[in-house]
Amino acid sequence: MKISEILKIPVMKNAKLIAGHNGKDREVFSVNMMDAPDIIDFLKPNELLVTTAFHLKDNPNDLLALIKNMADQQCAGLAIKMKRFLEEIPEACLKYANEKNFPIIELPIEVTLGEVVNQTLSYILDKRTNELLNAIEIHQQFTNHILRGKGLVSLLENLANLIGCPILLLDQHFQMIASSSSVSSSLPEIEEMYSDGFRFFLQPSSYTCFSIISSKRTVSVFPIYTHESNSGCLIVFDAIPFHSPSLVLTIEQATNVISFELMKKNALKQHKRKVQNEFFINFTDGAFQSKEEIVIKAKEFKIRNDQSYFCAAGKLDERKKSLTFTQFHKENERIFEFMEKEADAFPNPVHFFVKGNVGILLFPIQKSWLELHSSIMPFLKELQAKIRSRFQRTVSFGIGSLCQQFLDVKKGYKEALEVLEEEQYSGNQEFIQIHKKKDIYTLLKMIPKEELIDFYEQILTNLSDPADTEKQALLQTLFLFLENHCQISETAKKLFVHRNTVIYRLEKCEELIGKSLKDPEATISLRLAFRIKNLLQL
Repeated sequence: MKISEILKIPVMKNAKLIAGHNGKDREVFSVNMMDAPDIIDFLKPNELLVTTAFHLKDNPNDLLALIKNMADQQCAGLAIKMKRFLEEIPEACLKYANEKNFPIIELPIEVTLGEVVNQTLSYILDKRTNELLNAIEIHQQFTNHILRGKGLVSLLENLANLIGCPILLLDQHFQMIASSSSVSSSLPEIEEMYSDGFRFFLQPSSYTCFSIISSKRTVSVFPIYTHESNSGCLIVFDAIPFHSPSLVLTIEQATNVISFELMKKNALKQHKRKVQNEFFINFTDGAFQSKEEIVIKAKEFKIRNDQSYFCAAGKLDERKKSLTFTQFHKENERIFEFMEKEADAFPNPVHFFVKGNVGILLFPIQKSWLELHSSIMPFLKELQAKIRSRFQRTVSFGIGSLCQQFLDVKKGYKEALEVLEEEQYSGNQEFIQIHKKKDIYTLLKMIPKEELIDFYEQILTNLSDPADTEKQALLQTLFLFLENHCQISETAKKLFVHRNTVIYRLEKCEELIGKSLKDPEATISLRLAFRIKNLLQL
């Protein structure tokens, strides 16, 4: 109770507040009655001391030292029974009490200290009991609300009406779960503060209160404790004073009910996510018996086969600090959960899967493949920035080619994973790489240079002397002949020579390489040798 409320108790009817009038809102948690000389050693913060000042009767000036010590110790106030042992309070004491807003109450002579203590404590206990009963009632009310399936939005509206303040509910990543009406406009300010490293909970306080400078709004942040190591929070857009326990208890009861509801929702979501991941793993591993089975099962997860898709595979980049297997798994799980929630905010529904340490985002294409650059790429870049800011980790993405239907996603996923692993193997980090169809040069680059040179020399060894003009002419003729689909007339036109000259040169080439140009295997080997020549500039 406050000092002002205690003065209204019947036993305090004739009591007077003679100093520290501005401190009448001080909270009184308990009442103590003592006249011992070392009384200050036994007092606690927010405690009201009731005394006759017997130990001060021979030296009233010691009262100032007692008041100073009590003020320093954050005691609630001092109630003195006057005219018994102390005739008047020194002016210096009253002056100091007024300066420090420390309440001094003059008790009437006819009231015993025992009556003051007993009745005051009784009123405090009654008030506390009423607050607890009210909290239990509110908790039951909110619990019934959830059990009836009315949901978190309706609960927040109910709580907002109860306390008269708008409310915002955020998860552990400070993404909005629900809100009462007309508060979503304040979410960007909260997200910006969190991204800049501002942390909302100060220990050991049960909640935190602060003001946002840009909007000049005061907010109170209450933690939501669930199974997660990092808590979500309930943001009340007003100052919730610490000296309003009934209001604080009301909000805390709501947070308790919300925490259980979030844990229930999370359990259901975990089960759904597990089933979805198993489907995608079986699909990409070829475990299903037929295409019809795949299409039917995909419908369970609202995945249409007659729809174009882009498949993006995301993976955390390596970090210098090594983690245990458990730590690595938890970190992946937290970041993938964040990615999934961000995907839910994408304009078109995005399907999210996890396969091992890879997060897969399946983007449906509504109009054309140009959406890859107009919406998908910007979304992935923003996602990378958020993960870097919130988790101090970087993530890279590989994107497969356009899949005309869901059945093609198996190939699209393979392409996305392939380009992702290629780039990460090369040491690149925080990239977004689109899969490009491989040509012959891409395949040749995957073969060691020494092996390519050996193959080239084995095939064209007798034609590859750059100093021999005749052999260079033969080499050019052979190259154009193969490039023009073995058409002699077309080759002659390109070389500006007679077709008989081409025939002669080709026969000469056959003699030098020891193979017939009518042999398909020989022509394939020659074509490869010419590609190697261009690749290595031989």
